[in-house]
Amino acid sequence: MHRHKGEYSKKHKGQRKLNEKIVKALREKEKDGEIPCAVAHQIAKELDVSPEEVGYTMDMLEIAIVKCQLGLFGYKPEKKIVKPAEKISEELKKEIEAELEDGKLSCKKAWEIAKRLGIGKMEVSSACEAMGIKIKECQLGAF
Repeated sequence: MHRHKGEYSKKHKGQRKLNEKIVKALREKEKDGEIPCAVAHQIAKELDVSPEEVGYTMDMLEIAIVKCQLGLFGYKPEKKIVKPAEKISEELKKEIEAELEDGKLSCKKAWEIAKRLGIGKMEVSSACEAMGIKIKECQLGAF
């Protein structure tokens, strides 16, 4: 669910208290109202909080997530940079199919597959593109 800048907080019903450590870390890393996905995940790791909590805080501060590590959004000018894979190994195909929920693959599962197989995250999303599989549930809450 992509929104125009200045509308990220609207996707949340009700508000919870923001973690000031996350707010401070985001403000230090923010550039032009944006933070790359990898940086947001690094903040979560450093502060020992969930990526979802960092994503929620970004939404409430109206900070855009850019440069999705799966290549699905946040790139300029084309927004999405992942392309369908020309070839998919049987091992990767089986891993993806084994992790599907309602015909979709979660972002977290895509990352886990990449780690298990020792491949890049975008290789997994590229295979999904070729297989017609949507990736769902961004760990930061972007979609």
